[in-house]
Amino acid sequence: MANTKKKKVLTEVKQLIMITIGALVAGFGLELFLVPNDILDGGVIGLSIIASKIFGVPMSIFLIILNIPFLILGYRKMGTKFTLHTLYGVLVLSAFTTYLHHFDPITDDLFLATIIGAVILGTGVGLVIRTGGALDGTEILAILVSKKRPVSVGQLVMIMNVFIFILAALLVFSWETAMYSIITYYIAFKMIDIVVEGMEELKSVTIISDVPDELADELNRVLGRGITFIHGEGAYTKEPKKIIYTIVSRIELSTLREITLDLDPGALIAIENIADVTGGNFETSTGH
Repeated sequence: MANTKKKKVLTEVKQLIMITIGALVAGFGLELFLVPNDILDGGVIGLSIIASKIFGVPMSIFLIILNIPFLILGYRKMGTKFTLHTLYGVLVLSAFTTYLHHFDPITDDLFLATIIGAVILGTGVGLVIRTGGALDGTEILAILVSKKRPVSVGQLVMIMNVFIFILAALLVFSWETAMYSIITYYIAFKMIDIVVEGMEELKSVTIISDVPDELADELNRVLGRGITFIHGEGAYTKEPKKIIYTIVSRIELSTLREITLDLDPGALIAIENIADVTGGNFETSTGH
């Protein structure tokens, strides 16, 4: 019992450390690259930058104020732990952007600021999301709305951000910086995917073969991956089938295909993308 409690405390401490690092990294990208060059990100961060320009109040204040309604809205659906992690991340981000606001930007080149700032921001946000929190309440709203409407979370976030970028162009910035902001959003979005899902693409492979035992032994010997048999039945022949299921990296895929077709040229190979794997002989959720 004591060990279980200790593990939970250690896990929570590790998560808070990762959220802190993520929020600090995101704040670095915002205040030293994007904000001084009038480049937006999407969501609450983008709205906070616009509001700061209009009212002359520090962006950090709006980061907290604008996120609160979304946190209240998502509290019951997302859970206490996620909500508290998100609130903590937003507070750290707000405090760090306030501190960095007094420093000069690293570059005033719009192109460099857009690319580097977006990569840094996306990395920070991705770390927070991977740990079990968020820095932007609009994604909570998108998740809740998507459950009741036939649109994806990504589509809803994109629609909201399009309005934010148009608002920025009309009220405070130029169309040029609004277009740079779209590039920023896209790069940050991709960086979040890389951090959350990993750089190494994993594939789940299903193989229907006439020599499943021999094939499984050879795949296990060469690739060192766990092989699972799924017991099925041919719909036409009614004969029992051993279906091979395994997970490999993108690099290993060609070897798997070569081994399979060498042992059974008529084998059926079905391949699907996988975003995350935990356990087995994968040491992390992003690689092996």
